[in-house]
Amino acid sequence: MTNIILCGGSGTRLWPISRTLMPKQFVKLFENRSLFQLTVERNHTLCDRQYIVSNTEQYFLALDQLEEMQLRRNYFLLEPIGRNTAPAIALACLDMNPEEIVMVSPSDHLIKNQTAYKKVVGKAKLLAANDYLVTFGITPKYAETGFGYIEAEDDNVKAFHEKPDVATAQGYIDSGNYYWNSGMFCFKAGVFLEELKTYAPDIYEASIIAYNNAKNTELKGTASYDDMIRISHQNMADIPEESIDYAVMEKSKRVKVVAADIDWSDMGSFDALYEELEADSNGNKRLSVSNETVENISNNAHNNLIVSDKLVTTIDVDDLIIVDTADALLVSKKGSGQKIKDVVKVLKERASELPNIHLTAHRPWGSYTVLEDTPGYKIKRIVVKPGKRLSLQKHFHRNEHWIVVSGTATVTVGDTIRLVRPNESTYIKMGEVHRLENQGKIPVVLIEAQVGEYTGEDDIVRIEDDFQRIG
Repeated sequence: MTNIILCGGSGTRLWPISRTLMPKQFVKLFENRSLFQLTVERNHTLCDRQYIVSNTEQYFLALDQLEEMQLRRNYFLLEPIGRNTAPAIALACLDMNPEEIVMVSPSDHLIKNQTAYKKVVGKAKLLAANDYLVTFGITPKYAETGFGYIEAEDDNVKAFHEKPDVATAQGYIDSGNYYWNSGMFCFKAGVFLEELKTYAPDIYEASIIAYNNAKNTELKGTASYDDMIRISHQNMADIPEESIDYAVMEKSKRVKVVAADIDWSDMGSFDALYEELEADSNGNKRLSVSNETVENISNNAHNNLIVSDKLVTTIDVDDLIIVDTADALLVSKKGSGQKIKDVVKVLKERASELPNIHLTAHRPWGSYTVLEDTPGYKIKRIVVKPGKRLSLQKHFHRNEHWIVVSGTATVTVGDTIRLVRPNESTYIKMGEVHRLENQGKIPVVLIEAQVGEYTGEDDIVRIEDDFQRIG
């Protein structure tokens, strides 16, 4: 059995800790482990291999976190843009034997009852072996309006229902034959593709073209990794955007449901996160994303969620969500977390970078932290991992000054290559081709001062790149 792990989504309801370039599935929320790592850990003993579907930026985040777990490299399929779950699953299934049973897992769910989980996966695998499309129905605990529901009779699916209002949700709970729709599935790769061809032929045909073009590109020797398939932007854009529920599950006659009482959470809101943390004597719960131990001070404050890496003091307030990051602060009443995505929408309309990236950004070669960003100049702290290098690049709108703090940097400027040691510096004029490399065994840390009329991240022309980010 192959585990397909879906890494798409930016987790907008967990903004500002979740951003497009560091979505919630890669944020280390639980004992210095991310939801992605927990998903990999939960499934790798149940499956023969894991097949990860992600975009390019998430690919390197996933690789880093897999290396931390000391797991063998997994198979990857890279999407340049998201087209929802039906195309993502279709492209992965096209890369498998039609008889292969696949277990589809979102990468951002929390499942705490591993024993029960193993049992329900076993039941789903048996049904999938008999050519059924299996969905996992979570035994509901309360009338949740943020989930879709599955109406069932034994293991037969009668209907899928959209997110209901409170009264309707309560009616579902009272009836006793409704489940929360988990977004997890199990089936043979070939059976899913047959049903996709029947009920969503446009998605099927476009996925075939995208997959075949990607494989033909690999055969020409232009792919960078043997265990990775990269779909072209145009081919991906040509695939209609649709969820697996709408495209197949709601129409197929082969669908079964497995009831799953597995202590599950989709971690889709700060309210859900609150439920998973340990409370103090006043019901307040605390999370430090950097995993530093920081105490709170509360005075007549109860049942608050505080996410911060610094001391936060609360006085005479109850039932608040307080999320503090280096560049944004969120204060909300508990129960209003669904409205956070509206804030993100406003920020995007303003062309703000706040929904996309933290002040510290992770890159395949290391990371950078913006220390100051003012019209006319920007200052960064850059960390390059041993054996890694940035792209050979140039800028049209800024000059750069690098000062090495620790490690030894190998710096290319034009035709000149030289070593830059701690407390030494180099200067790159606007338009000069340059590259930063770490050939040593410890991280290179440097301060970069950018000076120019425009210092945006899109003022980079990549000429050569180890990670295929040309342009």
